[in-house]
Amino acid sequence: MTDLQMSLIAAGGVFIVGVFSYNKWQEYKAKKTVERAFSSDHDDVLMRPDGEPGVPRHEPSFSLDDDAATTAAAPSARAHSYDGGDSAAASGTGAAAGAGSDAGGEAYAPTAHEAGTLTPAAEQATALVDPLIDCLLPLALEAPVRGDKILPVLQKLRLVGNKPVHYIGLAVSGDWEPIVHGGVYTELQGGVQLASRSTALNELEYSELVTRLRAVADEIGAEPAIPDMMEVMAEAKTLHRFVSSHDAQLGVNLHTNGAPWAISTLLGALEKQGFDVRPDGRYVMPDGEGGHLFSLSTNVTLAEETTPRLTLLLDVPCVAPARDGFGAMIACAKSLAGRLDGTIVDDYSQPLSDEALAEIAGQVRDFYADMESSDIPAGSTRALRLFC
Repeated sequence: MTDLQMSLIAAGGVFIVGVFSYNKWQEYKAKKTVERAFSSDHDDVLMRPDGEPGVPRHEPSFSLDDDAATTAAAPSARAHSYDGGDSAAASGTGAAAGAGSDAGGEAYAPTAHEAGTLTPAAEQATALVDPLIDCLLPLALEAPVRGDKILPVLQKLRLVGNKPVHYIGLAVSGDWEPIVHGGVYTELQGGVQLASRSTALNELEYSELVTRLRAVADEIGAEPAIPDMMEVMAEAKTLHRFVSSHDAQLGVNLHTNGAPWAISTLLGALEKQGFDVRPDGRYVMPDGEGGHLFSLSTNVTLAEETTPRLTLLLDVPCVAPARDGFGAMIACAKSLAGRLDGTIVDDYSQPLSDEALAEIAGQVRDFYADMESSDIPAGSTRALRLFC
């Protein structure tokens, strides 16, 4: 072996040792950063033990069982923990907020009661990154940045699984607001939704989020504060239990008193009743503001020419109590029954009396009160994000 080969081998060894040492040093720095970020203990009211969730209702029978009420209590406690402004003590997302402060940034965590005093831009920020239903991801910037520069980068991380990721920025005016072209921001805050109607944020999704977030942060010159995975997972599961126990769809049926209705005849009757036909073929009753109160199904495929039964369906947590979606649905069903010569029945084809409908209406009011007490009012932006 020549002297040149020996020299090359020695140089390669030194290089490998240097790379290994550098990686170890980076790991040590990252570990210390996380330890500083989570050095204080937080009482996570959302992670307190609770019961198993109740079974979502597919009515016309409609009730809240004890388990559902127990599950609902956890998000309620967490929501009220923001009162007094100490949002950083709430949970895993609260820990993230604390980490953002340690990193030199002011964490964004307005309370529900503060929302009424916010500017329109700040209200939009609250809707995008919500401490109650999102895992907060503070991003400490090395220097102020323009929205034009960072928006294309942030677009690379907008979804993890089926959970949306949103961003807001602390503008030079001192207000948190959605990141826009022309804006200048001194701090950023990301938020990934902890749960959806179908699933909770899981470990694989969170690991993917952390990896992609670090890449985004590097590209825009930011330092992310990453919450502890175990805390976030526990919080996500608790929120998903709440969503599952309140995922209520309330339906009533209209059955023909004679021959099946011709679909062509139904179309005219539904249009006169005020229904719109959506691109996906659903019939919906509009609420006048771009949304809908309830939907209608003919219970047959597009190839069928007749149907003996119609089903009206109210997505309860997605309609605000003030709109009285259940009352509007029953009124519509009665009007259609008179127009089409039908009878309002339950899923077992038994007629529904006015007394039975009034009892269900009372249970709907109790359901709405329960959601309100949990700080996730039906029809609110929070509820729409979680259920719709």
